[in-house]
Amino acid sequence: MGVDPTRASIARVYDAFLLGKDNYEIDREVLHKVQKAAPEAQDLAFENRGFLIRACRFLASQTGITQFLDCGSGLPTAENTHQVVQRINPEIKVVYVDNDPVVLAHGRALLEENENTHFVAEDIFEPQRILEHEVVRQHIDFSQPVALLQMGTLHHFNGPDERPAEIMKEYIDALPSGSFVAISHFFDPEDEDSATARKMEDFFLHSPMGSGTFRTQKQIEDLFPGLEMVPPGVVRCADWWPDGPRLKDLNVAQRTIAGGIGRKP
Repeated sequence: MGVDPTRASIARVYDAFLLGKDNYEIDREVLHKVQKAAPEAQDLAFENRGFLIRACRFLASQTGITQFLDCGSGLPTAENTHQVVQRINPEIKVVYVDNDPVVLAHGRALLEENENTHFVAEDIFEPQRILEHEVVRQHIDFSQPVALLQMGTLHHFNGPDERPAEIMKEYIDALPSGSFVAISHFFDPEDEDSATARKMEDFFLHSPMGSGTFRTQKQIEDLFPGLEMVPPGVVRCADWWPDGPRLKDLNVAQRTIAGGIGRKP
């Protein structure tokens, strides 16, 4: 399956949101559409990336975990998971999973830049295929704790509303005790920002990308079945252990993406 410049790609759309160069006009069209609902829409991607980096630093430095399974890795950008965690511990193994042809084309060389970084071309919404994949099994020891990342991925599932929670339960059931799961997700805060959140959702769903569901606090918490949440639980990404005091108010895009990390007892 080759790269199709006439169809929007989730990975390339994120690249456009992050002001990258690996995207086409069809991908930028999604950005421009969503900006009609919220001019600061790009901050959805920037907050997602910032949360990923902080979460990876926390997991690498505080938990002792030495193996990461990053689902829906997207296009290589600044500060990828393996770069963040291997700066803290060069021995950490990272397995990336993505089935976007543009990620395969651009990413494999950069992501396989050391012997502790590996890439699997597979659908992240089919947990059993990933958990049984030979490359995953070769490099991740499921008798030891694992850090599982689903950053900005589950809101792109197109199917029954309850399925993302079921997908996460399948992953979590396969993880050993002491594992951690980090998730970020488009967020409907059920307040004055809800109308904008649902408008952005509508633009995402009816864009050339065709996905981007906003979930409520309870719905996002349901993606961590049976896990003990690391304080402060599921919160706006910007509020999850920020890098310093907040001097500027959050805009609506920053208020409509949430995340959290849970530990399997």
